[in-house]
Amino acid sequence: MSIIAVSPEVSIAYQTFGDEADPPVLLVMGFGAQMLAWHEDFCRALADRGRYVIRYDNRDCGLSTGFDDHPVDMGKFIAAVSSGDIASALAMAPYRLVDMARDGLGLLTALGIERAHVVGTSMGGMIAQTMAIDSPERVLSLTSMMSSTGESEYGQADPQAQAALFTPKPADREGYIAAAERDLLWSSRRYGDATALRELAAESYDRAYRPAGIGRQLAAMVLGGSRADALRGLRVPTLVIHGLDDTLIDPSGGKRTAELVPGAELVLIPDMGHDRPRELWPVLLDALVAHTS
Repeated sequence: MSIIAVSPEVSIAYQTFGDEADPPVLLVMGFGAQMLAWHEDFCRALADRGRYVIRYDNRDCGLSTGFDDHPVDMGKFIAAVSSGDIASALAMAPYRLVDMARDGLGLLTALGIERAHVVGTSMGGMIAQTMAIDSPERVLSLTSMMSSTGESEYGQADPQAQAALFTPKPADREGYIAAAERDLLWSSRRYGDATALRELAAESYDRAYRPAGIGRQLAAMVLGGSRADALRGLRVPTLVIHGLDDTLIDPSGGKRTAELVPGAELVLIPDMGHDRPRELWPVLLDALVAHTS
């Protein structure tokens, strides 16, 4: 793991796998999750299939730069958004989704990579879409996984899953690890693995427990707005992957993304929720390798 400056304000923690001579694949993680959620075994398996894999912590997460000088009260923020007071909500947010997209592109620049295949999951899919929209010349291909378009009528969360996502986790290590089992609400019904969730939570807690960043990432995600018009004009080769068990971002989010992007390929995966269960890695790896060839 290394840390590198990608702008005067932001340094990004990252890790690479494989041969630099192979096609680069940038993996973009989702809301509140460290790069650890791109499992090391998954990254190595993709690298073994001829890709130079880069995973990284988004700003305000893991070991990348935090913005603790700009606290966001999640309760007040959600209340402002729910009441339509967007001006107040915007004033609370120290950065936008486009800034998170620039971090990823800045990482590529710092690593001397002109163009890369960009793969984003959940909020990371929104960030990846934004990279492709704003800087298509830097994106060899886009893969948007278990994500959506920013349109409120698509990709709606199940109320129970959404409530669990927005409920703060305990601050103590034991409680934090136990609370990881909430993620089963949106995991694959067939392959959901409580033990794996607890292990990831323990590793993440010990590496960098930074709950304050969650509110700021949420603000960036919620205030990202609709990307529908921009996606209609996108001319980057695009793969959309969505699990049919996903209750956190309904599969309609993936379907809508593929509908908007000209020529996009849509892969709907049975028995996958808002997760990447190990049992389905062969399917995901095959799809990614084919798309990034």
